[in-house]
Amino acid sequence: MCRYRNVWNIDLKLRPAFLGGIMQGSGNKPPGLVPNKFLYMTTDLHRLAQYFQVPISPPADPFEAMFEKGSLSAMRFVAAVQEREVGGDKQVEQVSRELWLRIWSQDKDITQPASLSEAAMKAGLSASEVEELLKLSTSKEIKDKLKRSTQEALDHRAFGFPLAVCHVNGKAEVFFGSDRFELIAHCIGEKWMGPQPAAAKL
Repeated sequence: MCRYRNVWNIDLKLRPAFLGGIMQGSGNKPPGLVPNKFLYMTTDLHRLAQYFQVPISPPADPFEAMFEKGSLSAMRFVAAVQEREVGGDKQVEQVSRELWLRIWSQDKDITQPASLSEAAMKAGLSASEVEELLKLSTSKEIKDKLKRSTQEALDHRAFGFPLAVCHVNGKAEVFFGSDRFELIAHCIGEKWMGPQPAAAKL
């Protein structure tokens, strides 16, 4: 979606939410717990990596990364970034991307303060900004903020991520998954030009 931010006539807003809360609140079960689904997803991730041209290399122990460690502290940190950012969500996008790269490309931790700090500084934040955000991320203010955004996703009948909510003519249209861009484009009256719209326009 970020690649289409300046291609489609949209006001893209990124909203950090907690996947664990979505799964529990919706009664969903991780697809990785079903052996055949897990094997399929492993293969499909590599196909998606090639198609979208993103450097996916799943964690060596995905169950530890996703279920034991989880993403709660990372999402609270991103929520803190969003709370402090003024005039858009560029920092939210950059920090989110660096955290994603750590777990899904580099097989690194995203739960410890040092890990969050490294990702944030790679995204361009200063050491003093990171220190402030780490403190803020553990506050009740941010914990409640993340709970609210997670509940709002559940109110849209979310059962997993990625989730996109398109507001068209006063109506919310909800799309789940990374394979719904053509439908999103149709819904909002735009054209899907593939995973690299900038290259497609040349």
